[in-house]
Amino acid sequence: MKGRVLVAMSGGVDSSVAALLLQKAGWEVTGCTLRLHLDDPDAPPREGGCCSFSDVQDARRVCYALGIDHLVFNMTDLFAEKVIRNFVDEYNAGRTPNPCIRCNRYLKFGAILQKAQLLGYDHIATGHYARVAENPDTGRWELLTSPCGKDQSYVLYSLTQEQLAHTLLPLASLPKPEVRRLAEEAGLPVAHKPDSQDICFVPDNDYAGFLCKQNGHDSAPGDFVDAAGHVLGRHRGLTHYTVGQRKGLGIAFGEPMYVTALDAVHNRVVLGPAGSQYRAEVWVDAPNWVSIPAPNAPLRAQVKVRYQAKPAPALLTPQPDGRLHVQFDAPQRAPAPGQAAVFYDGDRVLGGGILSDMNQA
Repeated sequence: MKGRVLVAMSGGVDSSVAALLLQKAGWEVTGCTLRLHLDDPDAPPREGGCCSFSDVQDARRVCYALGIDHLVFNMTDLFAEKVIRNFVDEYNAGRTPNPCIRCNRYLKFGAILQKAQLLGYDHIATGHYARVAENPDTGRWELLTSPCGKDQSYVLYSLTQEQLAHTLLPLASLPKPEVRRLAEEAGLPVAHKPDSQDICFVPDNDYAGFLCKQNGHDSAPGDFVDAAGHVLGRHRGLTHYTVGQRKGLGIAFGEPMYVTALDAVHNRVVLGPAGSQYRAEVWVDAPNWVSIPAPNAPLRAQVKVRYQAKPAPALLTPQPDGRLHVQFDAPQRAPAPGQAAVFYDGDRVLGGGILSDMNQA
């Protein structure tokens, strides 16, 4: 046996095939699933979800099919503290968080690794599409992109050297159709289960409704304004909007208008015409450097300001207060405060951080 590995299994096909491949490769494999939140008893069952009761059962069925043990860890309190509370606070402050990144940081690669080490496992593994490799020249662990279309390195930028050193990503270079073929060939019951698309704890992807329930009230109406502060109309509440939004504003202006900023202090939604949603520079808070040590001088990189964005060439300049100033070669569409900016050097993830309010100079 190569060693003992604890595989984080969400009940989907990716993590199931990750466990399958590790077992075939000679690892002693145990599956584990996290209970992160309690299902709403009034909500209809979700297809292709994550972390629901039915997902736990799917993961258990896969482990039974593979002949491996299956553990369930109740981490609802930690998830509520680190992910849900942050999600609500960020939206209330006019920012757009990415809860999957925080879940990876604190739960899937944080708490699971701690559990694994306490239980005597050598590694943890997930079904993420990315690669981890040790640089033989520097001895540093590096996070690399997947070459096969579905790359998820963006949501893993916050991992530490300790976490990377103990992480296996068996799907690193597999295309998704091949993953499903392997699952079907092995008779896994989730071979054709739909992928998770929405945030697992937000029913029907209704952000405003979820936030209203969490806060005990809807967000207060306020003014639409232009960049100069002129009132253009009334909005329904900040939680109904996000930077870059054009549709669903609830008011006609005679030309396409875009949300360019959310002003939580004055409860205003700032709008602008086409083109105003682009930014040539952004500021990044709390950068985490993954594959390189923290730089002390400007460096060139490619930067993604959202999961689906293409990496854009930019100059990164470290600031005395620890933040980064990012100057793009060409303006980028709607970088939203609260989202992640992730820095790449080709297929290597240099690091990433959180986009701060754009007026913080």
